Amino acid sequence: MKLIIINGPNLNLLGTRETDVYGSQTFDEYFSSLKTKFPSIELTNYQSNVEGELINKIHETGFDHNGIILNAGGYTHTSVALRDAIASVKTPVIEVHISNIFAREEFRHVSLIAPKCKGSISGFGLDSYRLAVESFLCK
Repeated sequence: MKLIIINGPNLNLLGTRETDVYGSQTFDEYFSSLKTKFPSIELTNYQSNVEGELINKIHETGFDHNGIILNAGGYTHTSVALRDAIASVKTPVIEVHISNIFAREEFRHVSLIAPKCKGSISGFGLDSYRLAVESFLCK
């Protein structure tokens, strides 16, 4: 099985950014533990703060991977272009959020990408990514 985690804007700052919301562990630390937990899965990750680069990565991986785990960050609530990119590929996408977006500011309650995703997971901290990986194993 081949999965990619695609992280959007500001997620490169995990571990230092708003630790009360996102925790103190870096994504690289968490990703290492995730790879150890799922050694039989070809698991890669990509992060960009640039919307077009995220779209390019979805296009690049959206036909030869078994799944995409996407934390679009703030673009979740604003990007029709990311929504269209998800709709244009064959690979299923799971939307992931570290925080519970429904317990936060009202503008975060709307996800433009969710209707084009296989499912959404939010509010379980970095473990939201593990739950997404497991969802691909439980077809």
